[in-house]
Amino acid sequence: MIQPLTFLGLESSCDDTAAAVVRRLPDGRGEILSSVVAGQAALHAAYGGVVPEIAARAHAEKLDVCVDEALSEAGFALADLDGIAVTAGPGLIGGVLSGVMCAKGLAAGAGLPLVGVNHLAGHALTPRLTDGVAFPYLMLLVSGGHCQFLIASGPETYTRLGGTIDDAPGEAFDKVARLLGLPQPGGPEVERDAQSGNIRAFSLPRPLLDRPGCDMSFSGLKTAVLRARDGIVAEKGGLTRQDRADLCASFQAAVCDVLAEKSRRALEQYLESAPETPVFAVAGGVSANRAIRSGLENLCRGMGVRFLAPPLTLCTDNAAMIAWAGLERFVGGASDGMDLAARPRWPLDRRSPALLGSGKKGAKA
Repeated sequence: MIQPLTFLGLESSCDDTAAAVVRRLPDGRGEILSSVVAGQAALHAAYGGVVPEIAARAHAEKLDVCVDEALSEAGFALADLDGIAVTAGPGLIGGVLSGVMCAKGLAAGAGLPLVGVNHLAGHALTPRLTDGVAFPYLMLLVSGGHCQFLIASGPETYTRLGGTIDDAPGEAFDKVARLLGLPQPGGPEVERDAQSGNIRAFSLPRPLLDRPGCDMSFSGLKTAVLRARDGIVAEKGGLTRQDRADLCASFQAAVCDVLAEKSRRALEQYLESAPETPVFAVAGGVSANRAIRSGLENLCRGMGVRFLAPPLTLCTDNAAMIAWAGLERFVGGASDGMDLAARPRWPLDRRSPALLGSGKKGAKA
């Protein structure tokens, strides 16, 4: 029987500073003992998006506070832990570096194993933390910076079936919110306004649905919203609240349609060699959108596939998923030394061609 293991996790890849303590029980299930997240929305509100330098400084100021809170809430001291996991990429390099350096200091001071974690793997492995899902399962990772269909076959084995070739859905939501004068982060604001809007008020495109495969594009959809907005402003001299709600509803419906159709195609590929109980899981900040969840749930129901979405608190960036992903790697025999590097880019499927190209720092996605 596997002995219980308890890890501290650190997350600082974007604009949430987080720490959590997670235990892996003897039967392989996960137990979240504490999860602390310090958001930075107020720091970036005036800029219409995340400012990397401000984010990095805030992480450096808050990481030790979050660690202390997480340990206290879990009733653990550093000496009681079995290891420390930290997001080592991908993400805004200043923030990732802050987390990696903090984790190195803690691991060295306490004499604990250090495990670097791919932030995307944290999201992708969340269904195993919350529901003990067996491999292989199909994962839609949909967030502010990423959108990919992945078959998860192991803690470090992923096959990408498709992804976005430009903007991620969360990025598109944020940009549309800015176009319409809504606060950031834009996803929840657009969803809120969409509730009182007419999804058929504007005829917006569904990009790449006329092409085979599971790749997606959301940049042109955002541009279509801009043109629709400018048309209303030219005609009326401004936007009414109802115009804005209708634009939000029409945009959200287009995103839902694209994700549902591309998910159907990904499921067809996955089901060709799926286990007896196929699972389709969704994770990432955009998976908190209720309209998107509902559409994907209906799709799975019709195809006889189990649908899984994490609790809303685990949809957005958090350290519990990082601690769990670190535990999964550690149980498989992996650990890192003090030479662990912070990486701005780190694709999960390193065998497939990069969706967004490559540069000196490696494949972008």
